[in-house]
Amino acid sequence: MREVEKITIIEGPPPTFEIVGDTWLLGLVEGPTAPQVALCRLRTGNGPALVERCYRAWRDGQAVQLEYRGDDGLTQQSPVVAARWTTADEGHVLTLWVRMDADDVEIEVDFEADDDDDEPDETGFDLTT
Repeated sequence: MREVEKITIIEGPPPTFEIVGDTWLLGLVEGPTAPQVALCRLRTGNGPALVERCYRAWRDGQAVQLEYRGDDGLTQQSPVVAARWTTADEGHVLTLWVRMDADDVEIEVDFEADDDDDEPDETGFDLTT
């Protein structure tokens, strides 16, 4: 049995994960608990080669793991369930969809208020004060 393929983040801050609810992702993740799928975008020098490694591993029935350092500095891994690359001004951007356990998901809510709107919103709260 071959070793698990890994995509390792070797420098920079911990990656940012965005929880996604696309219905097509439900067919990629199975298990006894309802997993969360998160999107992660990374800059890379060779996006096509990394995506090709993922495709080869999946074709051969092997898993692919994203390996990174968490906020606590410890090495963490998340299974990659889909991958895509695109080009940007500074090089390639690798987009990975990873499976996250519900315990690992931390939701951050950000409310933005319109500075031009001095009227209360539908809830009756004035968001500009």
